[in-house]
Amino acid sequence: MKDFLDAETLRLFDETREVRVETSRDSDAPEHRTTIWVVTVGRAVFVRSVRGEEGRWYREVTANPAACVAVGNNRIPVRAVPATAEATIEAVSETYWEKYGGTSPGSTQAMLQPKTLPTTLKLEPA
Repeated sequence: MKDFLDAETLRLFDETREVRVETSRDSDAPEHRTTIWVVTVGRAVFVRSVRGEEGRWYREVTANPAACVAVGNNRIPVRAVPATAEATIEAVSETYWEKYGGTSPGSTQAMLQPKTLPTTLKLEPA
């Protein structure tokens, strides 16, 4: 497994507009794939559910934090950890706006709504 904290993989996450997250509600359930946005803050990778807690992939990854993210030609095993620090959530929101706001302002604004903020997850190497 490749540690995605290396500069090359962080750059790939940073430059990639959309990734596919692969989740399942438990280890015996079928895998579900969803296209989502991803941002990097420093040397950390974050995702957020545009549908808040109602998003299927979000419900699955909070029930079973083991997931994979397909970015470029790489399939990277991850563990999703809730990001709860207010400063982190603010930094992630700012980074979403910087990365996506210029080309998709409406969709980006949806990612910054109060219902989405608690769904901020840090992706760690699995």
